[in-house]
Amino acid sequence: MTTIDPDTVKVILATDCGSTTTKAILIQFVDGQYRQTHRGEAPTSVEEPFADVTIGVINAVTEVAELADRKLVDADGRIIQPAKGNAGCDLYISTSSAGGGLQMLVAGVVRQMTAESAKRAALGAGAIVMDVIASNDERRPHDQIQRIRELRPDMILISGGTDGGTTTHVVQIAELIAPAKPQPRFGSDYRMPIIYAGNAKAASLIEDVFDDTVDLAIVENLRPVLERENLGPARDKIHDVFLEHVMAHAPGYDKLMSWVDAPIMPTPGAVGNILQTIAERQSINAVGVDIGGATTDVFSVFGGTFNRTVSANLGMSYSISNVCAEATMPNILRWVHFDMDERELRNRVKNKMIRPTTIPQTIEALVFEQAVAREALRLAYQQHKEFATTLKGVQQQRTVGDTFSQQTGGQTIVDSMKLDLIVGSGGVLSHAPRMHQTALMLIDAFQPEGITRLAKDSIFMMPHLGVLAQVHPKAAMEVFDRDCLIYLGTCVASVGPAKAGRTSFEYAITGDTLNESGEMCWGDLKLLALGQQETARITLTPARGVDVGGGPGKRVEQTVHGGTVGLVLDARGRPLVLGDAPEVERWVNALDLYPQMAAMV
Repeated sequence: MTTIDPDTVKVILATDCGSTTTKAILIQFVDGQYRQTHRGEAPTSVEEPFADVTIGVINAVTEVAELADRKLVDADGRIIQPAKGNAGCDLYISTSSAGGGLQMLVAGVVRQMTAESAKRAALGAGAIVMDVIASNDERRPHDQIQRIRELRPDMILISGGTDGGTTTHVVQIAELIAPAKPQPRFGSDYRMPIIYAGNAKAASLIEDVFDDTVDLAIVENLRPVLERENLGPARDKIHDVFLEHVMAHAPGYDKLMSWVDAPIMPTPGAVGNILQTIAERQSINAVGVDIGGATTDVFSVFGGTFNRTVSANLGMSYSISNVCAEATMPNILRWVHFDMDERELRNRVKNKMIRPTTIPQTIEALVFEQAVAREALRLAYQQHKEFATTLKGVQQQRTVGDTFSQQTGGQTIVDSMKLDLIVGSGGVLSHAPRMHQTALMLIDAFQPEGITRLAKDSIFMMPHLGVLAQVHPKAAMEVFDRDCLIYLGTCVASVGPAKAGRTSFEYAITGDTLNESGEMCWGDLKLLALGQQETARITLTPARGVDVGGGPGKRVEQTVHGGTVGLVLDARGRPLVLGDAPEVERWVNALDLYPQMAAMV
């Protein structure tokens, strides 16, 4: 890796090696600011017959070069550096989830405490957690050993015990793993990396348990005391091991690692990194989601605390049947505003599983797919809220009046009323025919409360910017603000005792192009035109007991931002209770989701 002088960087090349597609973007310093100028993609080539990830990288970069009319690859098939005239780049960076991304096994003493902290560390580093082994996970020791043997993780993370506490239980966890002789996924001739991040007092005992068939690294305890998590050292070590071991043995990555100017990051870790950067710089609470064919990733930053979850069984192609099974067909069909034949729908789901790259060819198919997406997003967000909690096993400080209801932690830190920004990405969101559809999918699935801004990742650029933020924060932020996010608008949603037909809140809006006042009754959904780069001042006067962001019955005055969709006023209540098809159709028409369908009626 070379030392980067940000002031000399004018041309930046970034790639993301996905499981199926490698995406390349070119960022250039234009008219005094950094802008994303060109994009290309090519099939990822980590598997046979190519077995060299750099082939896909060069193909994607070559497409960018042709579009930009800039030579980026030399005659030997290497990226040209530094930039000179109309050739080369000053900085080349990459992320990767090729070959299935980073896959880990985590282990801890107590599943709800140290094992959960270990899982949080792994997820935050961009890993897919294959399984969680714990003393109290209700499996017998020989079943746990068999499970460890079956899995082929890239690395293992072990945690357990507070510093200075008992060492017996965490050593027992290590004694389960050692005889199982877990085999790595890539490379048969290298040692399985194991990271120990538990009770420091047990470190020497852990060293005695493992022989030289594993590569053991010892870092600071994830839970040095019960009341505090210390995830940073474990996450940093996971990134190091990912680069040194996993990437080094994946086909072609040794060559790619010699090209890049900054460490390769797992794609989800890079997305989480840019979301944390944005939340920190803007002092906001944010939620991001990436819905794919097999999995749905949810990221959140609340009060500076970052969490990520992977819903491995919730996706829009390979996992679509799992969504239908978990959500149930009636819950999916409640989002559909016309009659559908359930048997036909089940056949459509099966076709999507065996032909995962197909896209809807009719309006009816599109409505159904977006209904499935709402449920996949809703379930993934629900799982995220259950995981993103305060530390379990820690007593919370309460008032004297709460003495008899004392609980031991575990409350979710995801607060919809304090949520400032939702960012959506993934095919079903990014490529919806109308951005109005994307906006309502996000609103229906995440059910934001109060005043919340909505955005989508324009071309799935967040991974590239996540790694760029590590070496050139100024360029990353400028591109993020100007080219990455497409702001859809703002949602204003009320929470409180819903009474059909009664007023939920009154509103008065003043701006350069929007000046309007009125009232919203429970069950109403309304769209007001407020364009990109436009703002307006809104005054909300809620009915008694209704909260629009300031507390029950309290008036709120705030600046709201427009977008490609506009300003959405939502008085349908929280949690959202769906009525009959005509009511859903009224909401669909309020946002003009499917104008082609309306024209056919």
